[in-house]
Amino acid sequence: MTTSALITMITVQGTVTLVTAYLFWRVLTTPPKPEPDSFADNDDVPR
Repeated sequence: MTTSALITMITVQGTVTLVTAYLFWRVLTTPPKPEPDSFADNDDVPR
């Protein structure tokens, strides 16, 4: 394997690992959305 191929492989694998770790961090630290209190709050038409 040539030096340029090794550098390219390490760069690509490092980039993919960093992007994956960042996206996992974003998913795991995002606060949940507030849920409505009752089923009636989900209705589009008011009663």
